[in-house]
Amino acid sequence: MVLYQYNENSKAKNLPISNNLFSMLQKDILQGKMRASEKLTEQSICDKYKVSRTPVREALRQLEMEGLIETIPNRGAFVIGFSQQDMADMYELRKAYEIQAVRWAIERITDDEMADLEETFEFMEFYTQKNDIHKMLNINTGFHQLIYTASHNRMLQHVLSSYQIYIKHSRKSETFPDNYLAEVLEEHREIFLAFQNKDVEAGAQAMGKHMDTSISRIKNAVKSTEL
Repeated sequence: MVLYQYNENSKAKNLPISNNLFSMLQKDILQGKMRASEKLTEQSICDKYKVSRTPVREALRQLEMEGLIETIPNRGAFVIGFSQQDMADMYELRKAYEIQAVRWAIERITDDEMADLEETFEFMEFYTQKNDIHKMLNINTGFHQLIYTASHNRMLQHVLSSYQIYIKHSRKSETFPDNYLAEVLEEHREIFLAFQNKDVEAGAQAMGKHMDTSISRIKNAVKSTEL
């Protein structure tokens, strides 16, 4: 068995240029490096990212499908960005999808997938003891990705994986409360125990609780940066 870690950079190496460019532009928009209403031109993107016009056009098409830019006839492409309301709505949707993913995953998980989930949770315990927050953030994402995979629903997996990217890039603060790792570990322990016990309702409740506390932590982090 291999520790399941979500590594966006390693995946990007195997993607077409247009997909890599889309990911870079998406990240810059979500992190606020490209402001709302800012005009994007093919030439400026070509110059900045050292690519030809063909992947730029495809990347802009993908960004428009994501709702991050708007193309206005005879004027060009403009950044829409991702507002606080967009983010709040996304967290609510994510909660519903995460709960459904757990329900299906507990019902459909294979023995190999369960072994991977168990090993990943053991690494979460290990890095909590080591107080390694950045490693834990990566493994935390991997834990959720395993649940998405075990749901055996490709559409749900795609949507939730996209949400993970949005959350990662939109995170405003890298400060965490002293009890952060211990709390997160216990929330995931409840989810993991539901898998072990094949208890769908307990899994749904544990994931709902985890999502609620995650939203609360993010709101508190935003407030602290505004003080």
